[in-house]
Amino acid sequence: MSRRFLSVLCCLAVLAVLPGTAMAAKLKVAFALVGTVNDQGWNYAHYVGIEKLKKQFGDQIEVSYTENVGAADGERVFRQYAQDGYKLIFGTTFEHMDPMLQVAKDFPDVSFEHCSGYKTAPNLGNYMARIEQGEYLVGYMAGLMGYTKVGTVATNPIPEPIRGINAFTHGLMRGLDESGTKYDPATLNTVVWLKSWRDPIGETAMSEALVQRGSTLIRQMADTPDASLAACAKGVPAIGYGADAVEFGAKCVLVSTIWNWGVYYEKAVKAKLDGTWKPQEWYAGFDQDALRLSAFNEKVPAPVREKVLAEMEKMKKGVDDSFLGPMTDQEGKVMIPAGQRATDKELYTMRWLSKGVNGKLPE
Repeated sequence: MSRRFLSVLCCLAVLAVLPGTAMAAKLKVAFALVGTVNDQGWNYAHYVGIEKLKKQFGDQIEVSYTENVGAADGERVFRQYAQDGYKLIFGTTFEHMDPMLQVAKDFPDVSFEHCSGYKTAPNLGNYMARIEQGEYLVGYMAGLMGYTKVGTVATNPIPEPIRGINAFTHGLMRGLDESGTKYDPATLNTVVWLKSWRDPIGETAMSEALVQRGSTLIRQMADTPDASLAACAKGVPAIGYGADAVEFGAKCVLVSTIWNWGVYYEKAVKAKLDGTWKPQEWYAGFDQDALRLSAFNEKVPAPVREKVLAEMEKMKKGVDDSFLGPMTDQEGKVMIPAGQRATDKELYTMRWLSKGVNGKLPE
């Protein structure tokens, strides 16, 4: 065997173990999505984040995702990914929490990340965007514009949508108070429940029913823009959720709240590549670009836009008034005293509806 041939073999061996070289092993990253990437809402927003991640890290990573993974399929999907050598696995919905926790125990050398949950483990962290900040801002906008009869098509009665409804209503009342508009709290924000993350037929029917009952603004909260589209068809404005509903045909939407998951996906993957990943409870808002607002509809007056954007700038600097007291529940009980703000634990476990909400939590 020639010296030249031996030299080539040695160089190849060195290249194979050097980070950043063509022959270095790629980090295998997997995602489980509760719906499809074309749902135009929640899962679409995660997909946008995944695509940004792929562009950011290129051939350093190998990325896979599985659609339509509910609670019943979660453990099987997570376990298969772990067995197939994926070292960073993301579950992207609340119902993935317990299945992921179970699998994490069996694969201690794999890093797991769960979206919107609250449980952790030595190799399991969780992450969530402070969507209530966006909800507060769009509610504030609606109040400044004088909307006193909002109809909300809500999803599942767990803390995430509940705090969104409360923050929206809190912002709505602030805007109405500032604009000097009189309103009746008993009919201010009427909430109906899909008991589903995505139900296009139900979303459409509920939106139409709310309009028929007198709602002059529809708040979409489901994974598709169908509630907004139904409102547009009835000549009633709407507010989009999760992604820019205007992009999917809902031209009457005044503004949409948008998840920006790519920020966290890039953060987690970089940490894994650097060898610095550790489980954490990441809960960020406008201060870390975890969520955004879409462009405003031309029907939103310039002074209103300026006030909303000024409030958003405060949030970017860490001043979050989305749950600044006083706040009471529907029966008038003080839940957040004047001058105080809800703690993260209170937000993550919220099970009450605020003054101004017309409707009850389903059993």
